Amino acid sequence: MTLNPISATDPRRRWLGLAMLSVGVAMIIVDATIVNVAVPSIARDLALSGTGTEWVNTIYALVFAAFLVTLGRIGDRMGRRRTYVAGLILFLFASALAGFAQSGEELIGARFLQGLGGAAILPATQSILNSNFRGRDRAIAFGIWGSVIGGMAAVGPLLGGWLTTNLSWRWAFYVNIPWGLLAILGTLAWIDESRDENARAGFDPFGFLFITVGLSSFVFALIEGYTYGWTSPSQPFGLFGWSWPLDSISIIPFAFALSLVCLVGFTVVEIRRERAGKFFLFDFALWRYPAFRFGNMAGTVVSLGEFGLLFVLPLFLQAVLGMSAFEVGLLLMALAMGAFFAAPAAVGIARRYGPRRVVTLGMGLEAVGIFATASLISQDLNVLLLVPPLFVYGLGVGFATSQLTSVVLSDIPAEVSGLASGTNSMMRQIGSALGIAVLGSVLFVSLGVGTASRLAQVPGMPPVAQAAVRQAIEQSAGQALIGFRTGQVDPSIASQLGGGIDAQQLAVFGKQVAPPIEDAFVQAAHLAGYAATGFVLLGLLFSLLLPRTKPQTAAEQEAATESERAAKRAASGPAVARAGGGASGG
Repeated sequence: MTLNPISATDPRRRWLGLAMLSVGVAMIIVDATIVNVAVPSIARDLALSGTGTEWVNTIYALVFAAFLVTLGRIGDRMGRRRTYVAGLILFLFASALAGFAQSGEELIGARFLQGLGGAAILPATQSILNSNFRGRDRAIAFGIWGSVIGGMAAVGPLLGGWLTTNLSWRWAFYVNIPWGLLAILGTLAWIDESRDENARAGFDPFGFLFITVGLSSFVFALIEGYTYGWTSPSQPFGLFGWSWPLDSISIIPFAFALSLVCLVGFTVVEIRRERAGKFFLFDFALWRYPAFRFGNMAGTVVSLGEFGLLFVLPLFLQAVLGMSAFEVGLLLMALAMGAFFAAPAAVGIARRYGPRRVVTLGMGLEAVGIFATASLISQDLNVLLLVPPLFVYGLGVGFATSQLTSVVLSDIPAEVSGLASGTNSMMRQIGSALGIAVLGSVLFVSLGVGTASRLAQVPGMPPVAQAAVRQAIEQSAGQALIGFRTGQVDPSIASQLGGGIDAQQLAVFGKQVAPPIEDAFVQAAHLAGYAATGFVLLGLLFSLLLPRTKPQTAAEQEAATESERAAKRAASGPAVARAGGGASGG
């Protein structure tokens, strides 16, 4: 079916195709952040605990990371356009399931499928861009692609807040469906199929098993350590009828140990398969390229701070300051404005001073913005004071994100672009998953401990009541604070308090405990924000290790590109020439 009369040889097809790739990328990136402002409403509606809210976000990023390399390799071999369209279809199906979810388990399962769809989408878009664009056009294309990522990550909270406040949190998922259909139709019309003709056939079952179990175990331990006990059991653990058998040691140290063993096993398996000439998932040889090595390290640790803060901040603003989801999203527009302003400007700055300096500048601005935001958090905060630091934070996101991917892939051969882009995206998603897990754990552990210590100082409050209030705070991701402050606490909490407290007494009691809980929340948010700052500063240090690249003129870029093409044709013969011609997309 022809949707547009534009010829297959018309260069405009590449740019129309880029627009369709941008729609798909925008959809999966928005879905990584759109849920953040909806989480408090989801927690209240589906009775999610603090760890449950972490899993709603983390499972998406975790599955994204675990499958990226595998699906990137499949796309190189089976066809990048085909993989992209398949990922879009799965993502739309999962979005519908998430919108209809009636329990936390159903929602987490749907988010699992969304992550799988996203893992097919993202590396395919990078590989198509890397194959279809060269020289100056490639820099522009990746600049647009990076701008979409940075900007949409910031727009997600505003869109999610508006949908949650005016319709329902379920529309944060339903909204994907029309955009996804547009991306599918546009892709079929304007993007030609491309693949790596020299891709090695096969599958790496042990590598896939090791990386998936290793990452999953590590994230499980980080999120559930506070629930089940970091060293000794605080409550029984069971799964599908099986129970953890040890009474003196928690499952959490075992999960950390399993993660370490699996990740070491993954490294050994991949190196051996590569040396044996077999199909492998992870090419450690790519790490010999300094830009790839240090760029990935920088991007991973920065993601810990970026996405972790976007998880923590909406929980605090809605629980402590009583803001609506839309008001939170509107506040975070300051971040979006900074990202949209910086990303286009980054291209011109990169041409003049080099992309490495743009990345370093961006990470420095991010660190300043996050630290200032965390420092301003208080119980009586005027939220308008957060606008300047959030704008600075957005500037940093726009500068760093728009150039980092291009830097990472700058010296990677096109024939392994799918593997390299999959690895790059996997590292960023690992950072996102770990950021939510780490900063979420910092927030909830600090909130639980701080709440307990402050409630112990409330005059006349019995220990059973203290324990019940703390449990209510922990099991609602802090959102029970809204009910305590207004005196409209969930009636089920009254039965947990004991001591013959009825609903009327509970209303008075709730107003007494609200101030100390708010103070505990402020301290917990401070710790999480400062931890996020630390991660971004570490990424800044890694960015300083990126190789210095002298900015090139347009003529120099075109000459270098033509030289590269000639060298590949001479070295690889007609097979590579055919692969390059088929991937050019007209």
